[in-house]
This record gives sequence, C-alpha cells and structure tokens, in this order.
Amino acid sequence: QGLARHLIATYTLFLTLDSDFPAAQMTGKGNHVIPNVHFRKVNGMMGGRNNRVMMRTWLNQAGRKQRRALNRKKKAARLAPRPAAGLLRPVVRPPTQRYNMKLRLGRGFTLEELKAAKIPKKLAPTIGIAVDHRRKNRSVEGMQTNVDRLKLYMSKLLIFPKGHGKKCVKKGDTPRSELQNVAQNTLKEIIPIPKPDVRIKPRAITEAEKEQSAVKILRKARTDVKFFGEKQKKAKATKEE
Repeated sequence: QGLARHLIATYTLFLTLDSDFPAAQMTGKGNHVIPNVHFRKVNGMMGGRNNRVMMRTWLNQAGRKQRRALNRKKKAARLAPRPAAGLLRPVVRPPTQRYNMKLRLGRGFTLEELKAAKIPKKLAPTIGIAVDHRRKNRSVEGMQTNVDRLKLYMSKLLIFPKGHGKKCVKKGDTPRSELQNVAQNTLKEIIPIPKPDVRIKPRAITEAEKEQSAVKILRKARTDVKFFGEKQKKAKATKEE
C-alpha cells in the first residue's frame, strides 16, 4: 500500500509538471531526419575535465613511418637488382563516368599490346612484365600509350645472366661489361604515370567554329548510326539491280 501511494503521488506530480509546459515538438515542418540521439560518450570515459581515458592515440606515428621505410628497403634489397615495385603494369582508365578522367596502373598488358610491341607473351612474365589476357583494348589511344610504355621499358631493360660462367649466358642477355654498378629502380610505378596537362589557354573563337552547330553535328551522327543498317540494305539492293 505504501508503494502504491508513492507511485500515485509521483504520477500526479508528473501530471502537474506537464500541464505547466507546452507539448514538445519533434521537428519542424518538412521532410527532416527523425531525432534519435543516444547521448553517446563520443570522447570516451571522461575521468575529469581533460582526462580522456579511452581516447585512441596516435603516438606511434613516427615509429610506424620508420618501420614502413625499413620494410621498403628490405623488400628492395630482396628484389635487387630487379625493380623494387615488382612487375611493369599498364596505364588504364578506371570505369564509370565518375573516374574515367583519371589514370592508374592496371593488372597487366593485353596480348594485343604485347604483339604490337613485338614481345612474346610467354617471354613477358620472365622479364618483369605483367600480362592480363582478360583485359580488352577499348581505344587506339589507350593501346598506343601502353605500347609506347612497353617499348620504353625494353629500351632500358638489362637482363642479368643466371650464373657466373660462360655457359650461363643466353641469347638476349646483357653483356657483363654493361652490368657494372647498375642502379636499382625504386620508383613506385617503374615508369611514372603520365600527367597530361588538361588546362586549355583562352583564345578567340574562329569563324569556322561560329558557323558550326554542335547540336546539328550530334543529331546527324545519331541519325547516321540509327539508319546505318537500312542504308546498307538500300545500297546492296541497288547494286543487285
């Protein structure tokens, strides 16, 4: 009975308090996010004014930097005299409109690119060139860029004999006289990715550009593609007649 009286008194107290204040509104008019605040301890357990006991620190940043540099040096020493970056990879454009203006390294060179650069596809992996038989060339410009990349690599390539004797020297190996004090390639991409200058300097509009209409050119190109098959049929029919 005592507990029941206490609860009734508390309930009446809440009723009187609620009657004094207006009803709380969640949000204003419009399509807003419904508030769902949990009052999380964002900065961790606070022991005092500035005591953040569970705050994540980054005091080992300098040590981690030094460790990464040492690991890179160990890897380069393990791969020497080969390039520290590993295999030579092609320059490709990422998919989708959002990223296709950029350039990055791909998985491997296509068989067409190797053929254009006159490199046998079975020889390529043995001389540090990555091969990807799945990738396809979508443009002449992209293919030519990678062919030039391969030719530049081959012009700078030095092949060490497998052993020290005369019998170990094979066809295509670099003479031993050219292999003295060869510096290791420690670049990230072996051959740097080209950075095209996309800035266009302002100039005056020519008379030919004023006469042309981009809308008409695009419309004509669209219609030519649409009716290409019908035009071919008509041309074939006229020839037969």
